[in-house]
Amino acid sequence: MKILIASPIYADALEHLRKDNDVVTAFDAGSEELIQRIRDREVLVFRSGVDITADVMATAPSLRLLVRAGSGFDNVDVAYCRERGIEMIRIPGPGARAVAELGFSLMLALARQIFVADHLLRKGRWAKHELSGYLLGGKTLGIYGAGNIGSLVGRLGHAWGMHVIGCVKNSTEERVTALSEDGVRLVDTDEVIEKSDFLSINLPLCDETRNIIEADTLSRMKQGSFLVNLARGGIVDENALLDALTSGHLGGAALDVHANEGDGKISPLAELSNVILTPHIGAMTVDSQRAIGERVIEIIEQRS
Repeated sequence: MKILIASPIYADALEHLRKDNDVVTAFDAGSEELIQRIRDREVLVFRSGVDITADVMATAPSLRLLVRAGSGFDNVDVAYCRERGIEMIRIPGPGARAVAELGFSLMLALARQIFVADHLLRKGRWAKHELSGYLLGGKTLGIYGAGNIGSLVGRLGHAWGMHVIGCVKNSTEERVTALSEDGVRLVDTDEVIEKSDFLSINLPLCDETRNIIEADTLSRMKQGSFLVNLARGGIVDENALLDALTSGHLGGAALDVHANEGDGKISPLAELSNVILTPHIGAMTVDSQRAIGERVIEIIEQRS
């Protein structure tokens, strides 16, 4: 098959695909380069950081399969794919555990000021009596979007002795039961926002959720609470978050996803010591990327 791989995938998977297929790579390319590379392709494999627009896909008359090596189609013109009958497959499972574990590690780091302590000690400052923190056990963890990843974050919190509450867009009796078994009690959105000591954002990005965490939402969070966003940049209004942090209303925040991502982009939160910023590394574990690569191979070979 003729394959365009527009984002880095696990090296062994890439080599395997090259053995029996015509594979072209264009990692994190812009629209013009994608248009040039995709013209004769049948399959497109991609992740976040690359925009798969209608204009790009329109230049590839043989394109019949999109494989999202992760979760979410927020960077794809889904309506165009449906109109043209292009099959779309995402691979959310392998990365979910990695994202959830990163989220939990960021909560621990915020609660104990680990990054601040590390920074000061590297400068020779022994700040033992200045760096008090909080236990996670006994605190309320709110899962804003208790789906695939959110439920895993909730399960980790429950195992740690946290009181876990969550909300979903469409609740069913089966969903309530499944989340309850993971230690997550479903409540309404307002309760998640207002009762959480730690608020984990795990929503997909769409028109409905863009900037859904804005000034009013942040003002309703508990004084001194913490926000963690592992979903998508654009869900949290970063300027409003900056105001909530500098005013002292929030105790801290950690973001793995950002409104503007890529080399040379600097977050408006970068100067705050109570903020942790990571470059969209949620699913970037060897284990997860190997599993995603294996699934990419399986999907393509099934359709060869």
